[in-house]
Amino acid sequence: MKQTDLLSYNNSPYKPGGNVVKRILWHYMNAFVFKSSLFPVYGLKNWILRLFGAKIGRQVEIKPNVNIKYPWHLVIGNEVWIGENVWIDNLVAVVIGNNICISQGALLLTGSHNYKKSSFDLLTGGIILEDGAWIGACAIVNMSVTVASHAVLTSGSVANKDLEPYSVYQGNPAVKIRPRVIS
Repeated sequence: MKQTDLLSYNNSPYKPGGNVVKRILWHYMNAFVFKSSLFPVYGLKNWILRLFGAKIGRQVEIKPNVNIKYPWHLVIGNEVWIGENVWIDNLVAVVIGNNICISQGALLLTGSHNYKKSSFDLLTGGIILEDGAWIGACAIVNMSVTVASHAVLTSGSVANKDLEPYSVYQGNPAVKIRPRVIS
């Protein structure tokens, strides 16, 4: 039986973007402003994200202790709320539409590893959250997933495939449990 051989690991899909100086500056800015609770001012956070290349809409509220890997791979629409302890691990593009709630502790993960290869190669894929979606507390959206318009991923659930519009998903892996009816 073949075994994992990390010496032959293929990291070629990893293209962080930005230059070395920009990545280092972002590392410290992320640590001191975003991953802490010292700067509760949303406008300042949005301004810093734009400075580092993110596209940020109006009325974006980023709560304390949010970890953002690379802002230059991030697009956020209007009227978006990102809760405490959210981790946006955006090795590649993450697009967050309008009127979206990403609740406390949620993870948006654009990378994984090919466990079928002995070299455990890196895999990446973007994430799209369409308008009106809600990602529940401690839920996980994995790479290459689109959460369609007004879909809900309930607390603690794991999305491994695309979610249909106006639908509620629950579990690990997340399955559709009912339609989302907005009154």
